[in-house]
Amino acid sequence: MSSVDESQPLITHLVELRNRILKSFICVLVVFIALVYFANDIYHIVSEPLIKELPNNSTMIATNIVAPFFTPIKLTAITAIFLSVPYILYQVWAFIAPALYKHEKRLIYPLLVSSTLLFYVGVAFAYYIVFPLVFSFLTKTAPESVAIATDISSYLDFVLTLFLAFGICFEVPVAIILLCWSGVVSVASLKEKRPYILVGAFVIGMLLTPPDVFSQTLLAVPMYLLFEVGVFFARFYQPKEEA
Repeated sequence: MSSVDESQPLITHLVELRNRILKSFICVLVVFIALVYFANDIYHIVSEPLIKELPNNSTMIATNIVAPFFTPIKLTAITAIFLSVPYILYQVWAFIAPALYKHEKRLIYPLLVSSTLLFYVGVAFAYYIVFPLVFSFLTKTAPESVAIATDISSYLDFVLTLFLAFGICFEVPVAIILLCWSGVVSVASLKEKRPYILVGAFVIGMLLTPPDVFSQTLLAVPMYLLFEVGVFFARFYQPKEEA
């Protein structure tokens, strides 16, 4: 009898987890259905930074016969997930909140909100700042004998990679806070490692961006500044015996 009673909470949690996942999926599906009619317009918005930098009479191409249809649809699906992130995080929060203490809830909630905003800021930074500089550099360095005609699928994979890279890199303050909160590192030790962090930021910028100084710097400098922001706020999330 006791084993049956002990299994009930687990089954209840699994059922709730299933419901939370189902609600998140329905949200993404509803947003996707609402946007799918504008799939080509969404792709045009995302490709605009490159189109502006292409030489006269140059256009993007599709090397696969189904690419003109499936590529905008793929982008629309990813956009639906992107726009649904706040609701998905709310479902995550609603699932884990009952297991948290009151003071932990006060600390976790700002982290969820800030991590969402920072990811959006990272994507916007890539689109409005990085893309124009990167595409201007890449199109102007092409040999005169080479006609620039970018495949739409390859372009989408490229920009999604940069979106993800900048979105994740802008999560640095949240990562710093979580590391300090869990006791893995301390604020004092992070302050001592500032020179290494700065060098590491430029190394990451070199690995995640095209081979030009501008885009590398545009990723490395915000990463280091966000590291400093994380170190500042991590003081409030240190374990009590260290705070």
